[in-house]
Amino acid sequence: MKRTPSEPELVTFGCRLNTYESEVMRAHAKTAGLDDAIIFNTCAVTKEAERQARQAIRKAHRENPNKKIIVTGCSAQIDPQTYSQIKGVSQVIGNDAKLDEQTWSGLGGQKVLVNDIMSVTETASHLVEGFEGRARAFIQVQNGCDHRCTFCIIPYGRGNSRSVPIGAIVEQVRTLVEQGYNEIVFTGVDVTSYGPDLPGKPTFGQMIRRVLSMVPELKRLRLSSLDPVEMDDDLWRLIAEEPRLMPHLHLSLQAGDDMILKRMKRRHLRQDAIDMCRRARDYRPDIAFGADIIAGFPTETDEMFENTRRIIEECDLVYCHVFPYSEREGTPAAKMPQVPHHLRKERAAILRDAGQIQHAKFLTSNINKNVQVVVEKDNFGKSESFMPVSFEGTHEVGSILTLKTRNSDGQQLFAV
Repeated sequence: MKRTPSEPELVTFGCRLNTYESEVMRAHAKTAGLDDAIIFNTCAVTKEAERQARQAIRKAHRENPNKKIIVTGCSAQIDPQTYSQIKGVSQVIGNDAKLDEQTWSGLGGQKVLVNDIMSVTETASHLVEGFEGRARAFIQVQNGCDHRCTFCIIPYGRGNSRSVPIGAIVEQVRTLVEQGYNEIVFTGVDVTSYGPDLPGKPTFGQMIRRVLSMVPELKRLRLSSLDPVEMDDDLWRLIAEEPRLMPHLHLSLQAGDDMILKRMKRRHLRQDAIDMCRRARDYRPDIAFGADIIAGFPTETDEMFENTRRIIEECDLVYCHVFPYSEREGTPAAKMPQVPHHLRKERAAILRDAGQIQHAKFLTSNINKNVQVVVEKDNFGKSESFMPVSFEGTHEVGSILTLKTRNSDGQQLFAV
C-alpha cells in the first residue's frame, strides 16, 4: 500500500522496534493533522547510521523546502542539539515523547522536546492496526536495557528495561490477526529481560505461552534478537513443542572469543552460544540461527578474530548481521586500544563471506522439502525458518502458501 499525499511521510532507520514505533507515530501525526510533515526516526547503533540520517534530512529539506521536518529516534534522543541545528529541522522529539499522542497534537514553540530517558519507568501499549505494505506485523513487548555493554550507546537512547503488560500484548495481537496478519514479530531492545518490572514477574516465555493460548487464531509468531544465556524454561518448552513459534532465532552474539566477550561485558561466553544452538537444534532440527556480530572490536587480535570466524560454522549461523566496530563517544570501549579501520572492514568482509557460505549450505539442505511461505511481494516470500523463497504466480501479500522447494542459487530457494 503506497502512502497517499495526505499522509505524513516516515523515514525509518535501524531496528524492527523503530519500524513498529514509526507506525505508531504515523497514526499520531495523521490524527494531529501533520499530513505534510516528513518524520525521521533515527538510529544510533553506528556512526554510519547517524551519518545517513543527517544526510537524508538535509536532502529532504533541499527537495521539500516548505515541508515540516521532525526528527526523533535514538540518535535524536542522545544528541538532540546536533539535529536541531540542521537547516530545515522544525522539531526534535525524544524517544519517550514520540509515542505520546499529546506530543503530536501539541507541537510548536519549544524546538527540542527531549526528556531524561532514564526517568521513564513504563512502556505503554500502542495499538497499530496495520503496517504499510508489509507481510508481517511487529509488536513492541519490551523497551530499554538494564545492561551496559561497553560498546553500546543504546541504553542512553532507550532508557532502562521496561515491559508491556501481557493483556495489552494479547489485545494488540488479536487486533492484528483480525486485520488479516498471519505472522507477527515480537520485538524490543532486550526481549529476554521481559517481565521483572510487571506484577507477578512473568518471564518472556510465560508471556509468549499466554499470548498463544489466548489468541489461537495467530498462525505464526517470530521473535527478534535473543540473549543466548537468558532463555527461560518456558521459552525452551515452546521451542520444543509449539509449531506456531517459528524455527528461526536471532542471537545477540556480538563475538566468538571469550576475552572479547568479557571486554564487551556480555553475559555469555563462546561455549554458551554453542550449547544454546545445539540444544535448540536437538529440540527443533529445522531451526535456523541468525546473529549480530561486531568485527574489529578494540584489542581484537588475529587469534581472537579467528575464534569469531569459527563460531559462525560451529553454531551454523545462516543469517549473519555483521558490523565493523563503530566507536560511540561516552562508551568504555571507545577508550580502549582501537583496531585500525581498514582491518575492521577487512574482518567484517571475511565474516560476511563465512556467513554466506553457511547460508548457501542451509538452502541446499532444504531442497526438495515442503515449506510454508508468507508472501512478501509478487513471486517472493519467507519460509518458517526465514529462508527467502521465489515461486511463480501472483498471490496476496501476507498469505501463506505451501510449496515444494526445487533448487537454490545460493541466495534463495526456488519452489513450486
